[in-house]
Amino acid sequence: MSYFVIYDGNCNLCVTSVQLLENLDQGQLFRYAPMQDEATIKRWGITPQDCELGMILIDADAPDRRWQGSAAAEEIGRLLPLGSVFVDAYRALPGVKWMGDQVYEQIRDNRYTIFGKRSSTYKSVYCVDGSCSTAKNDAL
Repeated sequence: MSYFVIYDGNCNLCVTSVQLLENLDQGQLFRYAPMQDEATIKRWGITPQDCELGMILIDADAPDRRWQGSAAAEEIGRLLPLGSVFVDAYRALPGVKWMGDQVYEQIRDNRYTIFGKRSSTYKSVYCVDGSCSTAKNDAL
């Protein structure tokens, strides 16, 4: 089982999060594509307008099965080792999920102002189509 993470490759926070996930997972469960890779996202029927609603997680075995925004972040967390314990607790606490959803939306809508924008799009070495470079991208 594997998943595709569609992220904003120009957002410093998004790229840092992808790099953390890359280091934890080492390409075992997750593959990545920046939202700026229009040819790749178009294969799944994803538009630039869809991307405005936040990161997207796609089940590679069942591409119609998708999560977006805070739901994608939660599902990624749930899929990590022992992550389901924390995600289940987060979801069970009254009002915390609602607050998390609101915080996600604020960060999503103001990510460049708060965290800055990269001068070039980050492309993961664990890309969805296998044509990624073997060298790591430059740091921020």
